[in-house]
Amino acid sequence: MKGIAYGVGVGPGDPEMMTLKAVRIIRENDVIALPGKNPKETVAYKIASAAVPELAQKELISVYMPMTHNKEEQARCHAEGAAKIETYLEQGKNVVYLTLGDSSIYCTFTYLQRILESHGYETRLVSGIPSFCAAAARMNTPLSLWDEQIHILPAAHSLQEPLPEKGTCVLMKSGSRMTQVKQLIRGSGRDAVMVENCGTENEKVYCHVDEIPDDAGYYSLIIAREN
Repeated sequence: MKGIAYGVGVGPGDPEMMTLKAVRIIRENDVIALPGKNPKETVAYKIASAAVPELAQKELISVYMPMTHNKEEQARCHAEGAAKIETYLEQGKNVVYLTLGDSSIYCTFTYLQRILESHGYETRLVSGIPSFCAAAARMNTPLSLWDEQIHILPAAHSLQEPLPEKGTCVLMKSGSRMTQVKQLIRGSGRDAVMVENCGTENEKVYCHVDEIPDDAGYYSLIIAREN
């Protein structure tokens, strides 16, 4: 029997936000994959190890997933990562790939999942709390009411079009283009709140768009509700 590759969401940053299922899957399996050159230095490992201390005794494998727009480099790294995981699956061992937030939202495991499935391997996703849900709870604000829409946008890739007129806009991946993102928000007539590094010891909260710094980090999430 071949092993199963799991994509397991560990939530946004607070170990207490990991699901019971995520904790169980990690405890029940011996091979854990993490998206970085040094597994123990990854954010996902630091979150999960605080909730599952025995993670330190597992076999950790590195799956390098660089932040690059070079399609050829992306494809090469995805293929290498999938091949590394397949060596364990062929031995009948399950592989648990840990990912931030939820395993179905802008998730690096998705690229590996497609390759593994095309090669005949079974994959399973284990949901985690998405960062925008955690950020909304942190700000003590609803994401939507009654018939309001929610628009989830990769902000750095959505600067050429105005924000939707109606509903709540969740702007992810904003850090590298924050100046333009703030202009986009102001142009929509909205105000916004932002949580940086939600659920971690480095968490920062900004209650208005004008408070948001231009040099905010990668793990910055903005919620801009319709006025």
